[in-house]
Amino acid sequence: MEVDEVVCLPRLSRVAVCGGTHGNELSGVYLVRELLKAEKKVRKKEEEEEEPLSVQMVLSNPRAMQQCRRYIDTDLNRCFTHATLNGSTSDSDPYEMIRSRELNAMLGPKGSPKAVDLVCDLHNTTANMGLCLIAYSDCDWICLHIFRHLQANIPLRYIHFDVSSKESYSLDSVGKHGFAMEIGPQPHGVVRSNIYTAMKVGVQHVLDWVRFFNSGTIFEGGFVDVFTMVKHIDYPRDSETHNITAAIHPQLQDRDFCLLHPEDALFQTFSGETLRYKGNEPLYPFFVNECAYYEKGIALSLARKRHVMIPAIRVQTEQEQQANEQGFASEEEE
Repeated sequence: MEVDEVVCLPRLSRVAVCGGTHGNELSGVYLVRELLKAEKKVRKKEEEEEEPLSVQMVLSNPRAMQQCRRYIDTDLNRCFTHATLNGSTSDSDPYEMIRSRELNAMLGPKGSPKAVDLVCDLHNTTANMGLCLIAYSDCDWICLHIFRHLQANIPLRYIHFDVSSKESYSLDSVGKHGFAMEIGPQPHGVVRSNIYTAMKVGVQHVLDWVRFFNSGTIFEGGFVDVFTMVKHIDYPRDSETHNITAAIHPQLQDRDFCLLHPEDALFQTFSGETLRYKGNEPLYPFFVNECAYYEKGIALSLARKRHVMIPAIRVQTEQEQQANEQGFASEEEE
């Protein structure tokens, strides 16, 4: 691809790495704590660089972390809509709603030029998903190039949740770019060294990529595989009590991202009967038997795999960025 075909994007000067959005997902909690310990050394090193990168480490839900619970009142990672962030406040508001506004003031405001350039929000899953990046766009070239860079170094998948019909509600949506780094399997309330280390390596690759990008590196275009979520499937339930009547079938358990075909075993009832997948097409299951999703009525999610073309990119020069900012200001005046 010729250089003049390269997409030029603004510098990523401010990055936020967030852990503990769910207080019992401990890899991110302990990793951010470790990064905070090293913050003074990092700052001293960055002061010597001509173009410092500001990396802000955030412990998102401190009360839930103290109690090693997913949340105190409500799921913090569902509290970042504009309506919630900009609504009227009350002392009786759920703790996570109050905390989402504090985080929006710290990292946003969401949708504004003042928002941080990139949010990396760290999560664990009990499902056997390995390391995944989860984002709400399949055309955010920054996120997709980060994914491509990481995938060249470590096993990784990219999951796209399509929110074209509604606003994204997660913490990573506060930044100009953002994604969740999801890794499992790890029980909630537990930290496993191998899972923690994989997350640590993943975050380091993200920050390395940002520094390469800011230094002027041109990243070539190409294709990436994206898993786009199609639908959720709930457990079979009793019509009167709404209690579940089956578990994930042993042939499906721990087989996240293994293609599920029509008539494949899906659930096994508590009386021993096999219930089969009745979909019209093969799809890829993920978040299979995720512990935290029992309350949401989700046994697993299903996705299609797509081959997505991403363009070559590089950072804008100072002159290009100034021209872009002047154009933006002119549009606001009209």
